[in-house]
Amino acid sequence: MNQRTRRYAPFLAAGLAAATLLTGCGTDKGDAAGAAGGVVMGMSDSVLATDPAAGYDPGSWLLFNNVFQSLLSFPKGGTQPEPDAAKECGFTDAHTRVFRCTLRSGLKFSNGNALTSKDVKYSFDRTREINSADGPATAMLSSIDHVETPDARTVVFRLKVPDATFPSKIASGAGSIVDHREYPYDKLRSDHKAVGSGPYTLQSFTDEQAVFKANTKYRGPAERKNSALTLKFFHDDQKKLKQAILDGDIDLAYRGLAAEDIADIERRGDESGVEVVEGSSAEAHHLVFNMDHPVVGKPGVRKALAYLLDRDALVDQVYDGTATPLYSIIPSGITGHTTPFFDTYGARPQGDKAAAALREDGVRGKVDLTLWATPSRYGPATVQEFKAIADQLNDSGLFDAKVESVPFQQYEKDIKAGKYGVYVKGWIPDYPDPDNFTQPFFGHDNVLQNNYTNRTITGRIIPETAAASERSATAKDFEELQEIVADELPLLPVWQGKQYAVTSDRVTGVEWCLDASTVFRFWELEKH
Repeated sequence: MNQRTRRYAPFLAAGLAAATLLTGCGTDKGDAAGAAGGVVMGMSDSVLATDPAAGYDPGSWLLFNNVFQSLLSFPKGGTQPEPDAAKECGFTDAHTRVFRCTLRSGLKFSNGNALTSKDVKYSFDRTREINSADGPATAMLSSIDHVETPDARTVVFRLKVPDATFPSKIASGAGSIVDHREYPYDKLRSDHKAVGSGPYTLQSFTDEQAVFKANTKYRGPAERKNSALTLKFFHDDQKKLKQAILDGDIDLAYRGLAAEDIADIERRGDESGVEVVEGSSAEAHHLVFNMDHPVVGKPGVRKALAYLLDRDALVDQVYDGTATPLYSIIPSGITGHTTPFFDTYGARPQGDKAAAALREDGVRGKVDLTLWATPSRYGPATVQEFKAIADQLNDSGLFDAKVESVPFQQYEKDIKAGKYGVYVKGWIPDYPDPDNFTQPFFGHDNVLQNNYTNRTITGRIIPETAAASERSATAKDFEELQEIVADELPLLPVWQGKQYAVTSDRVTGVEWCLDASTVFRFWELEKH
């Protein structure tokens, strides 16, 4: 969900063990209105995979969340998972190591095959067996020891370690259930087809568009307000996406509009014929420091950077108010959010403190520094953002900073090889829990690949917080973690994003697609 590389990479309701949901079939509302073509949506992101074992990017999870069912899912506006393909789920032990689900009756895949516990076990076992470098196995499913199926409607997950976040992990795209008859066990499906039991079927998939239609065999909590949706791909062409929504060629634009385009549409007001809808988001950008680098490996250099970063100016200059300054590893709106980077380094540049930090570390003269970025993976303004940061550093007289940008595949290879000192990582959460903003960054085999470890974090805080079923009780531990990170500076949070969609007056329901769960619910869109 490494951006989910998708994201760099949960939340358990206190009463989840006893949670139940009505078992009636999902229904269609307004299908007649959508039958003449349905909703047409555009986005600049790509869908990198149609096979859930391989997809761990925002575009792929958008497809998974609408074509496949998971045992649990996040309700609109909610951060606590509720039953979906399952009738009920919950931990059966006090140590959060045994998780049991009972399936709804009568579940079927879109091809008519029955969905049973065998398919659930097969789906999780298959993803872990394939263990695709581009998939969610390592980041999301590593706590599974094995899966049991006592009968056709019962699934039992036995975990290697206590993991109270497990329900949120399987409520994400990583929990997508596939038909065992349709997907080979030891390799990925490569025909760009998908067979699931979710609200929609994938009718066709090309480089230009994906076409979805209502799955008449779906049984679950979603109530479709349309019968079809066409998703058009604009492949990072923000200007073309903007023009398409203004010209009425699409009904809805999601993900990829530049900040200035959103601001321009808002300034046009009613005359544009479209509306900007803003939703909550925990998406974040970070400066990541290679702790073994000869320059930024010095604590004084990292502290000087922290003292000089002006997030307010950056957000105004580059993002036109479509993001907010971030002074925390855990974003606002998530349990455990504090502001240690504000408390320690302030909100405005402090050149005297930056200079003192350099002197104390024996650094003399200007610091020669390259900031590394990649042009589109973490948003259309990433390179512009880094150039603005370089200007801030250079204006202090303490740095001679420049920016280099390389294609994403080369970028990832170079990070792994330790070639960069400072680089950008964007993060879209897999699930709205503080664990997903900490364990992937600072746990074993973390996604930052910046040679940073802290034994207090990996040995105590991460395992103890992961085991806590009452998530609000973890706040103090996460506060301690953030204070450690603010002091040692393996990374520097920059901004927290907002979610935006631009929609014509023909479409309603977009507000239910833009919340902290990051689930875009096709079924909430209604075309008039």
